[in-house]
Amino acid sequence: VQLQASGGGLVQPGGSLRLSCAGSGFRLDYYAIGWFRQAPGKEREFVACILSSNSTYYYQTVKGRFTISRDNLKNTVYLQMNSLKPEDTGVYYCAGDSRGDKIATLVLDYDYWGRGTLVTVSS
Repeated sequence: VQLQASGGGLVQPGGSLRLSCAGSGFRLDYYAIGWFRQAPGKEREFVACILSSNSTYYYQTVKGRFTISRDNLKNTVYLQMNSLKPEDTGVYYCAGDSRGDKIATLVLDYDYWGRGTLVTVSS
């Protein structure tokens, strides 16, 4: 069971990035998949999640700017990030919660974690 996050990079304020979370060894659509981020010197924080029902939930500061979605054929979850701000900078991680249908915003809620991908928003 593995999760692999990708798609990070350097982007100017106001720009966009799309992160991908690819699963191997299990079907992501059975799981709730969450995105978290960790800025230097700060704790890992919740960003968004998509449940097995495809319901979505967002942290207040990204609502309206970020969109989480699934492509079940590709066994991948995406995080489309628009109108990026410098405070969005951090390492972004995706994670899987085997309960599937519960909104999960805590690190301890998740069973599986991928390696992160770095997002830097700077001019």
